[in-house]
Amino acid sequence: MKCSFFVILLISISTLLFSAEPSAFGAGNLNSPNPYGLTSNEKVILETKNTLNKVTVKSNNQANELDSLRERIDGLQSIIESISRKAHNNKINIHKLNETSTISSKSSDEYDKRITEIVEKNRAKIEILDNNINEMSLVIDKMKSSYITKDEFNSLVNDVNNFKTLISKELMARDNTLGKKESLSSSDIYNRAKDSFDKKHYTSSIEDYEQLIKNNYKPAYAHYMIGEMNYRRKNYAVAISYFKKSSSLYSKASYMPSLMLHTAISMQKTGDSSNANTFFKAIVAKYPSSKEATKAKQYLD
Repeated sequence: MKCSFFVILLISISTLLFSAEPSAFGAGNLNSPNPYGLTSNEKVILETKNTLNKVTVKSNNQANELDSLRERIDGLQSIIESISRKAHNNKINIHKLNETSTISSKSSDEYDKRITEIVEKNRAKIEILDNNINEMSLVIDKMKSSYITKDEFNSLVNDVNNFKTLISKELMARDNTLGKKESLSSSDIYNRAKDSFDKKHYTSSIEDYEQLIKNNYKPAYAHYMIGEMNYRRKNYAVAISYFKKSSSLYSKASYMPSLMLHTAISMQKTGDSSNANTFFKAIVAKYPSSKEATKAKQYLD
């Protein structure tokens, strides 16, 4: 199961690395109306591209709204100026009438009252128009604060292009690294796995031992070493499965006392005390003078 999982993992990684270029059938084509077969990086690029398109539409809409608001403000200002001119002319006419007219004082007072009412109504309308203009100004200020300029938009496009270039370089570097790994001989991989194990770089070491199992190069020892590293990581159930496979491949290996002891301890850790005791007794009986037998006696006591 572990081996099959690793093969699937390698296939998945290969698919990621080789999907940087669009296939002949259109997979990975970001310019397609309905892109498919995209890598995770290409999905990020496509999402950013869609975001840029939305930003462009939003920017154009904001520009149109600004133009519309400017037209409305210009119209309101024209109305206010017209009302102000009329009010001013009314006052001038009142003064002229007071100077030249022969109408009675009572009629003149009534006329003044009517004109004053008209002026007050005009003043109220002007105040309403001023409030509307102030509200529009606030809207315009808010739009300006979120408005994306052409330079900002071009900068965003450049950032996306730089990101795409960076991802392409990283994919090429990983592709080259994978090619170098595959070109190593099994003996080189074996030496590198042992060196990683000695440095406690267990992740790299496990990957190399898995490759050795795939290459059928010292598979019993490779299973044992993967079991050892899982044992040290306290992945006891996984360790037991690799120990069992190693033992079935080569039961006379020099590391068998250690394999059996760690199998017994792993069983005890997972709650299988009965089988653990059986293994401890088998170590004492089969390898009585070994240090593993001494350890097994301690667990039995």
